[in-house]
Amino acid sequence: MARFRIGLTGGIGSGKSTVGAMLASIGAVVIDTDRIARRLTMAGGAAIDAVRAAFGADFIAGDGSLDRPRMRLAAFNDSDARTRLEGILHPLIGEQVDREVEAAPVDAPALVFDVPLLIESGRWRSRVDAVWVVDCDESLQVERVAARPGWTEAAARAVIAQQASRRERRAGADAVLHNQGISLIDLADEVHQLWAIAVAPGT
Repeated sequence: MARFRIGLTGGIGSGKSTVGAMLASIGAVVIDTDRIARRLTMAGGAAIDAVRAAFGADFIAGDGSLDRPRMRLAAFNDSDARTRLEGILHPLIGEQVDREVEAAPVDAPALVFDVPLLIESGRWRSRVDAVWVVDCDESLQVERVAARPGWTEAAARAVIAQQASRRERRAGADAVLHNQGISLIDLADEVHQLWAIAVAPGT
């Protein structure tokens, strides 16, 4: 039987990674495109030489990895810079996604593609059986992201402004997981209920 394919997305700070971890705990194979991007831009990563050639040595940190704060600022202030970065990363991410799909156990009940910009890309709808969106208020997104090391409220708002709106994400969703004003136990219950309906009916 073909494995069920879920496109998991949500705005920054929505709790998407938390939901991905919950899905992994109940048997899904989670392919995290953000994690892949981070690996590609670590010291010695497959994207580093191309980033250095395209943007200059100033965008490489002292440890040889991508200077993420500098690149974040450039990408959100300059659409050309963002396009050049995507031109480097997206093909490499796509190749690694394909490798991880091939490596996934054939008896895995579901493959989960954790894609921050799934709705924005327009490419993923045809690759998955369902889109699940993790959702919360924008103010809570800002609060959560600003609490992360190296982030500020202004930086969080800048990222949110570049992403699809809550309305756009919800409109593109087959299911919405509400992650606001609830405990992790309640969120896990949401995840398990949706899994039982969509992936493992009758269990």
